Amino acid sequence: MLLGETPDLRFVAKPAGIPCFPPHGNPTGDCVLARLVGTFPDQAQPFPPGFEGGIAHRLDTLTSGFLVVARSPAALERVREEWPALRKFYRFRCSAQPPFGTQVLTTPIANHARRADRVVVQRWPQERHRGPWLPAWTRLRSLGEGWWEAEIRTGVRHQIRAHAASVGLPLDGDVLYGGVPGSAPTLVHVAISGATWSFALEDGMLPAAR
Repeated sequence: MLLGETPDLRFVAKPAGIPCFPPHGNPTGDCVLARLVGTFPDQAQPFPPGFEGGIAHRLDTLTSGFLVVARSPAALERVREEWPALRKFYRFRCSAQPPFGTQVLTTPIANHARRADRVVVQRWPQERHRGPWLPAWTRLRSLGEGWWEAEIRTGVRHQIRAHAASVGLPLDGDVLYGGVPGSAPTLVHVAISGATWSFALEDGMLPAAR
């Protein structure tokens, strides 16, 4: 589970298919938090609501890669202060071949008007939605052979999946956003970089299996 650590932070593996926190209606269900405190009992110390276990951010259930975990409330506060300025990098697969190699998207994102399991990108002012429009910044870059890099500077739910799909790059297997049916979608959190610290997966990939 542990990929690396500093005196203030731990970087822990997050497999695809495992939520960060207990599923709704199942407080004892399998999740990264339960595995984390089972492996590192000191992470069970009190942290602010929403950051239990010192988990400093969230990843969608289907996303794999790594999570940043603070080892103390003071460390968590410092990480959260830095968070907006940190650069976060992901990789995903898409079989589509758009007429561009790089694209920056700044269209806001909100919850879907009728479906609780997805979000919608604001393509026009009258776009139907539920709740507020949230600012979102995503840069997409082709890595070749169907692989893409996504850099985000915000953290909206389903941000990469929705932004990529809005420009014709749905993740392979992500049928919720128009992806080609087949194997489970591949979306991996591979690196994070800031002014004072950074971390990256050595091979840029973690297995999707549990």
